[in-house]
Amino acid sequence: MAQYFLNQTAMPAPPLAPGLHLVSTPIGNLGDVTLRALAALAAADLVACEDTRVTAKLLARYGIRASLLAYHEHNAAVAGPRLLAELAAGKSVALVSDAGTPLVSDPGDRLVAAARERGIAVFALPGPSAPLAALAVSGLPAQPFLFDGFLPARASQRRRRLQELADIPATLLLFESPNRLVACLGDIAATLGGERRLCVCRELTKLHEEVRCGTAAGQAGYWAGTDIRGEIVLVIAPPDAAKAPADPSPRLRQLLRENSVSRAAALAAAETGLPRRDLYRLALRLSGEAADEG
Repeated sequence: MAQYFLNQTAMPAPPLAPGLHLVSTPIGNLGDVTLRALAALAAADLVACEDTRVTAKLLARYGIRASLLAYHEHNAAVAGPRLLAELAAGKSVALVSDAGTPLVSDPGDRLVAAARERGIAVFALPGPSAPLAALAVSGLPAQPFLFDGFLPARASQRRRRLQELADIPATLLLFESPNRLVACLGDIAATLGGERRLCVCRELTKLHEEVRCGTAAGQAGYWAGTDIRGEIVLVIAPPDAAKAPADPSPRLRQLLRENSVSRAAALAAAETGLPRRDLYRLALRLSGEAADEG
């Protein structure tokens, strides 16, 4: 039976069902991998990955021996049919990206679509996701949100895409490279407005993790003078968040007259763009004051 190692202890990996297994892997800290992911990687007949060198490091950390096949944007036309042939033969294939959840900024969606068209089973093994991790730590409204991957590298096309996203009433999640971050932030300030709130989340879960929040103009100015490295997720507040009142207490008091604390906080968050958890704490305090007065 296949196995993996935890703290130098061999752990059995049960046989994997035939089909395509979408395995989420750590976005930085290798300790974030799930036990189910380790078992699947150890038991799979074949592991398809963006960069075999990156995946090999994860497998080595947990003593996993696996057959690796590179599958990425540049070889999908060749590697995809081979993977489908293995799947059609009843093999188990684990699909991983370099980091996070497969199909987020990789060609995995084509493979999944082709597998489903052929009646091949597809399984999700959820786990780390950089966009969701960034959204969680940003303090910006979590619902609704829109993930749009990488913006175009060319400045004119990037500004055009930002213009298309400008009025969408949702928190925006974007990937960006270190060498384009300053230019991108400048375009965000120019296109969405310098007061638009956003967070730059860099190297999440890694040693030099950094999360900086503020206005688009302020962030553009700060990062212009720094040596930027690592993976970056941008979290941009909805368009109406910049118009949020300085003191939400009056509106919360009004909402609390006809709603529970939780419902009042949710309604206020939707109206103001302020973090729901902060409004919930404020609503608790205000409801307590009202009870004392009563």
